[in-house]
Amino acid sequence: MQVPAPFEYERASSVDDAIALLERHGEEARLIAGGHSILPLMKLRFASPEVLVDINDLAELQRIWVEGDLLCIGAMVRHADLLASAVVGEHYQILHDAERVIADPVVRNRGTVGGSLCHADPAEDLSAALGAIRADVVIKGSGGERLVPVRELQTGPFETILGPAEMVTEIRLPIRPGTGSAYTKVERRAGDYAIAAAGAVVQRRDSCWDAIGTWWSLCSKSARRKCGERASLCDIRLSMRPRRRRSRSLLRLLPSSHRPSSASIAAGRFPPPG
Repeated sequence: MQVPAPFEYERASSVDDAIALLERHGEEARLIAGGHSILPLMKLRFASPEVLVDINDLAELQRIWVEGDLLCIGAMVRHADLLASAVVGEHYQILHDAERVIADPVVRNRGTVGGSLCHADPAEDLSAALGAIRADVVIKGSGGERLVPVRELQTGPFETILGPAEMVTEIRLPIRPGTGSAYTKVERRAGDYAIAAAGAVVQRRDSCWDAIGTWWSLCSKSARRKCGERASLCDIRLSMRPRRRRSRSLLRLLPSSHRPSSASIAAGRFPPPG
């Protein structure tokens, strides 16, 4: 029988209360939201926190909203809610693509966006998708807030830059007109962690397309360093004038309002988006 070591339980009533509880109990305290990451580790005794701080009552972290040119996602948004969000799909189809292949409905109904990022599993899907988008996370502690790129949040497998009394409260995504995106992964069975995954974000600017491709895989830390990344992300970025051979693949990523006509592609003409 898999039984975790004894621990104390606290239930936070607000973000500030959660941070105060983390400060009070020190480095042996952990946050719990969906529980699909920390509880299996506790059952196997790979993790033995002395205190669990439950943040499921923090409604302020369960919103998705647009603020200016930013799409904002609360850290407590469930995977299922992110997948069901029309505004998320409108701006970044890559997130819907990633969510569809995350585990199963049971996990998606309880697991949270912030929990996935902070668990820092090397094969986790959302980190790759948000890395391609160049999203940022808002980290809050007793000393205030700081904004950190998603690509800098994780320092290695199951390691992050978070301090003992800090928590991720929000993810911010830049809204870029004329942007399309997609995500896919290689897995042994449906719902498994990725053996390898790739995400792409394409933005049309006049007659050129900016393409950002992010590769995410289970590779060693030394191999990742050769790619110039501290986390398991290898990056390809290019600006180019599309040619007929590669146009069809890239066009699938662009929103329909920014796709040039077939005649324009054939003639090599790409009028600016209107």
